[in-house]
Amino acid sequence: MPLGAVTLDAAGTLFEVAEPVGVTYARVAARHGIGVTATELDRAFRAALAGAPPLAFPGASPVRLPDHERAWWYAVVRRTFGGAAASPGFDACFADLFDLYAEPAAWRVFPDAPGALREVRARGLRVGIVSNFDARLAGLLDGLDVAPLLDCVVHSTRAGAAKPDPAIFRAALDALGVAAASAMHVGNDVVADVEGARAAGLQAVLLARDGHLPRLPAGVTCIRTLAELGSTLDLRVHP
Repeated sequence: MPLGAVTLDAAGTLFEVAEPVGVTYARVAARHGIGVTATELDRAFRAALAGAPPLAFPGASPVRLPDHERAWWYAVVRRTFGGAAASPGFDACFADLFDLYAEPAAWRVFPDAPGALREVRARGLRVGIVSNFDARLAGLLDGLDVAPLLDCVVHSTRAGAAKPDPAIFRAALDALGVAAASAMHVGNDVVADVEGARAAGLQAVLLARDGHLPRLPAGVTCIRTLAELGSTLDLRVHP
């Protein structure tokens, strides 16, 4: 079956934070009278994010979804700050951080991303996003000038399932109007992107921007930049 669509992860694949999370958190915290170092916050944030439940709320009312999203992030940020979250200024600090990361200025597009998306579209393929993210994603993609290069955006809170759950990939396939066997997913996480995509029947490509090349299942390609995606499509092996 010929390839009909390519889906991609968002954060870490197409764009990243404009500065380390710990630096941003420490600066905003200082404005609210909370003194925590950037190094501490960066380390704690990674741990809090890794230990958080999936960013998805199956069966949640669309009306309540923003509340669920905000509560999820509140728990992550509170855990990040640890004892410092007891500060009277913490809630205001969290509100500022939540709003800040809804702004395109808090993020930067990887230089190789726009060209890669244009190349995929030039081949006549549909392009979608499959991301463990909340409703802020659409606005970010628009503000970062990525949205015009996409045919659909499926984030985990909208889908009610987070990668590696195959359900989020199926939601993207439905939106793109293609079968799993004619789709390929590209992302930077072995479990969420590679294992999740393969479980849903898509081919998978791992993006290893850090140059670390892990052991991967047979048939899974690893690339170091999105500039290599075109050659990967040329070498595509039918499932």
